[in-house]
Amino acid sequence: MLFVGFPTILHHAMTGTRETIKEFLIRTPFFGGLDDDGLDRIVAALRECAFKAGTPVFKQGDTGRSMYVIAEGEVLVCRAGESGHQVKLFRLHEGDFFGETTLIEMQARPYSVLVVRDARLYELTNMDLYRLYREDVRSYVMVLQNINRELCRRLRMADTRITEIASESGDEATQIVTSVVKRRT
Repeated sequence: MLFVGFPTILHHAMTGTRETIKEFLIRTPFFGGLDDDGLDRIVAALRECAFKAGTPVFKQGDTGRSMYVIAEGEVLVCRAGESGHQVKLFRLHEGDFFGETTLIEMQARPYSVLVVRDARLYELTNMDLYRLYREDVRSYVMVLQNINRELCRRLRMADTRITEIASESGDEATQIVTSVVKRRT
């Protein structure tokens, strides 16, 4: 098991100025295309969290109500296989984001995130996103489009990797699943 003990989480005031944080957010794919007012709303909603190396941000199966943008540090995204063995999926660094799936599908966390190098993260909750929807629907739509773009990019990468693994093992039927669809009569 990768996670030991309780996470060291420090919530405190933002260490950067509003303008510095806005400049950082503009460079991330998650907040690209937002106008100044939309960025101001996001910056006002963000909560800064600090995590020490070796601590989890969250674990697979946890209830999720927020996503994170990495301001500093490095995290490792893992998922437990059927055997219980942790599979390392990918590493994320400054400007990357994670946890966004729970903002859309309202399901348990599909993977665990472990801090590899001390990290400073910006957290945005589902309630923050709902508030953005109520106050600035254009910015809300832009954020959702950015989430969808990133999810599509990650899905494409996963499909490519599955194809590589299937090809290496000679398994041409990896993704073929037969299903029975019941029709109403």
